[in-house]
Amino acid sequence: MDSMENRIPAQKKLHADWLFQHITQWLGLGLIILIVAILVTLVLASWPSIHTFGWHFLWSAEWDPAHNKFGGLVAIIGTLITALIGVIIAVPLSFGIAVLISEILPHKVGLVVARLVELMAGIPSIIYGMWGLFTLAPFLAKHVQPWLIVHCQHIPVLNYIFGGMPIGFGVFTAGIILAIMIIPLISSVMRDVLASVPTLLREAAYGVGATRWEVVWNILLHYTRAGLLGGIILGLGRALGETMAVTFVVGNSHQLFASLFMPGTTISATIANEFSEATGKLYPAALMELGLILFVITFVVLALSRALLKLGKARGGSL
Repeated sequence: MDSMENRIPAQKKLHADWLFQHITQWLGLGLIILIVAILVTLVLASWPSIHTFGWHFLWSAEWDPAHNKFGGLVAIIGTLITALIGVIIAVPLSFGIAVLISEILPHKVGLVVARLVELMAGIPSIIYGMWGLFTLAPFLAKHVQPWLIVHCQHIPVLNYIFGGMPIGFGVFTAGIILAIMIIPLISSVMRDVLASVPTLLREAAYGVGATRWEVVWNILLHYTRAGLLGGIILGLGRALGETMAVTFVVGNSHQLFASLFMPGTTISATIANEFSEATGKLYPAALMELGLILFVITFVVLALSRALLKLGKARGGSL
């Protein structure tokens, strides 16, 4: 009798495990099906553009809806350049925040600072865009851009990169907005990665007389560089797809830009601005092809970040 009573709960546990296993498998399969469905939808919706322009769409800078001539080069370059500017600005700030929280501040104070930084991620992107439109862009046009133009005008290459008129709106401003938006993500990942370093390594370094800078540079950075790089690429993936904040400040121009101070556009900004007024078959298809390109770029970036994080764990945190 007792054996029968013990057998029934065991059977219930086996049934619950079987049910849980199959539910998680179906959920994972459903996610894969969803991603494939999105990809197929983008391909089908953009097929008129793909069939008409072919590979020429990728390196054509022409965007003329009135004559059904479309090219994605300006939007693709704008997307990559603004995201790159954002990452270049955000990475040192994020690493400094992560080191400050995990290595310098007392534990309770560090938790408060960490929560404040994480709260930045909850601010809607349209708020960042409005702040950039009414505060950041005028400030850059009045104080930062004129200074850079004057001091870089006699330096080769830089006189083109930081040339033009100080209008405030443009690729440079969009990059700064993106940097502010991805700092919470990158710093949170970096803080978690630094926290994974064994305490024994820190104590051993301090025991042989290493300074805090030497511990950070030679121990923490070396041990966690794969994880840190993975966090950076995650931030890059976030920056590539940002829409509203960039739309407010990038200028929304389909002209190739030689200076970072000139107006430009991105894939997401182009789709957000023009999709509602796209008529016919070719115009919406061209916008959908831009979405397909952004999907592929983002997927490749995020897949690379996961591979780097996996490599870092396999090698104890170093590449």
